[in-house]
Amino acid sequence: MPKMKFLSELLRINGVSGDEYSCSKFLQDYIYQRKSDWKVLPDVYSGEDFHDCILLKFGNPRTAVFAHLDTIGFMVRYDNQLISIGGPEIIEGVELVGFDALGEIECKLVGDENGYFHDFPRGIEPGTRLSYKQNIRINKDFITAAYLDNRLGIYSAVKLCETISDGWVVFSTFEEHGGGSVPFLLKFIQENAPIKQALISDITWTTEGVRHHEGVVISIRDKFIPRKKVLDRIICLAKESGIAYQLEVEEFGGSDGREVQFSPYAIDWCFIGAPEDNVHTPNEKVSLKDLEAMIEMYKFLVAKL
Repeated sequence: MPKMKFLSELLRINGVSGDEYSCSKFLQDYIYQRKSDWKVLPDVYSGEDFHDCILLKFGNPRTAVFAHLDTIGFMVRYDNQLISIGGPEIIEGVELVGFDALGEIECKLVGDENGYFHDFPRGIEPGTRLSYKQNIRINKDFITAAYLDNRLGIYSAVKLCETISDGWVVFSTFEEHGGGSVPFLLKFIQENAPIKQALISDITWTTEGVRHHEGVVISIRDKFIPRKKVLDRIICLAKESGIAYQLEVEEFGGSDGREVQFSPYAIDWCFIGAPEDNVHTPNEKVSLKDLEAMIEMYKFLVAKL
């Protein structure tokens, strides 16, 4: 499967927080089709015991890479009302899609942050999840689409699976709406093949100090602060790699790294990912150069850490 075909298919699968099953099933099918071609055949843990999460254990792990499966979106309430799942941008007229017991849904968001609704011509079953209508655009410099956060993080983690010798690659759930899966995943990891460090394969944002085409972002802090000793080692290795990277320092934001830090285990963590424009909109935009740097940096760091 050509890499852009796999990525395009992944981007078209709905996976709003709490409804990750379809994305998880697609990824499981891909893993079982491809794993025999990888450098090391992993042990795969998935299914109902793991609530749509997937864990892959390669060799003798020292590091775990986490990539969340879910996206932001909307849930139908009553009287055509919508409420947010995660933190989607509220854009008047944006196209939303989903389905309920009566069939497929395609509608528009109307209203603003003071109250917003759908314009579907019939009532939609309460609890129905709606997501942005997908429109993937790829040119020589950029990919633009909905849900690059975190489908590109998943994509990078899957590319890592091709060459990794030792490590966990973990696909988590619920990250966009408060998290919740990482604690039980860490417990399983620490009881079966414990690790000392975790890397968070996710997507961050462009800022005045983080720009397109300048490499993958190594986050020194967001709302939470990883341990400096380990960050220094990662940055030293990044310099050694020759792969383009840039450093991020932010006051806000979070990821599955928060749950690693708040866990009862002494596990260091670092967020590493490509930056994007138009965060949590249908038009998230990422540099292909930065995405390639992200993929190569994970391969390098997991081998060295």
